Amino acid sequence: MLVLACVAVLGLIICLGVEGRQWNDTGVGTIIFEEAWTIPELASQSGYMVLSCASPCIQGFADAANASAMAKTVNDALADQIANNTLRFGAFASLAMQDPAEAALELNRTVTELGFLGALINDYQVSGTEDNSVLELFLVGEATFLFYDTPAYDVFWQMVVDLDVPVYFHPRTNPDPVGTLLYGTQPFIRGPVQEFANTLANHILALCTNGVFDRFPTLKIISGHLGERIPSDLWRINDQLLRQVVKGLPMRQNITFYLQNNVFETTSGNFGTELFLFHSRRSAWIASCTRLPGALSPTELMELKRGRAIELLKLND
Repeated sequence: MLVLACVAVLGLIICLGVEGRQWNDTGVGTIIFEEAWTIPELASQSGYMVLSCASPCIQGFADAANASAMAKTVNDALADQIANNTLRFGAFASLAMQDPAEAALELNRTVTELGFLGALINDYQVSGTEDNSVLELFLVGEATFLFYDTPAYDVFWQMVVDLDVPVYFHPRTNPDPVGTLLYGTQPFIRGPVQEFANTLANHILALCTNGVFDRFPTLKIISGHLGERIPSDLWRINDQLLRQVVKGLPMRQNITFYLQNNVFETTSGNFGTELFLFHSRRSAWIASCTRLPGALSPTELMELKRGRAIELLKLND
């Protein structure tokens, strides 16, 4: 995975000015994604924040028309909210993923017209005929979860690579009845303890194993929380997937290859742990906070906190 020195901030924002972007390049400030805004000391140490819509955001809207309309509303609102301070703030687009072609068009609009830096998707898309509870939709057979690893989403991924922007995969809580079926007797491991990583890691591995990165070799996605624990089990994953080749496994490389070339990993949610050194040797990092261990040299630390994020987001282009 590619590890960035950033933390994704989950809120609402956008950055105007597609060409010749002006931003608060202090030369030392951390570039922030995600939950860093909850840590008071980061506010004065950050140089630039990329904000987005909190989980599940649009992925919680089952009805396709409602989801699409809400995505446009949220994106326009983000643009308005930070239009007067794009030196400090940028944004990832919210997208309705029921219709891959429509999602591609909205991504194109937000990047080319609003100056967004990419998109943030809160894992799978709930899809159904109405925005009732997922439980109600399941009971009448009108709800499903959409994942983006099938060829049906190639039109979307083609737009992503054409625009050359990243897509952040952020975790979400499983709605009922799925959440209760999985964690009904295990409520203490729901959310960030286990549920987030377990569910999102499946989605990221599906992108790899179903050949998305082979069809789009320059595609870049971002995964927080040190890669949702995938790097920690990398040898076993690679070894077991080798046994699937005879069964028609479509991916052409191993998971390590995709983590080193297509998946950028942030340190969000892992503040100052010794796992930094482990991951920095195996992944493409984007740093997530400023409380980092002394295992990295000053040059490595600055690359983690700023350099890779600047390159990925093309802030200096």
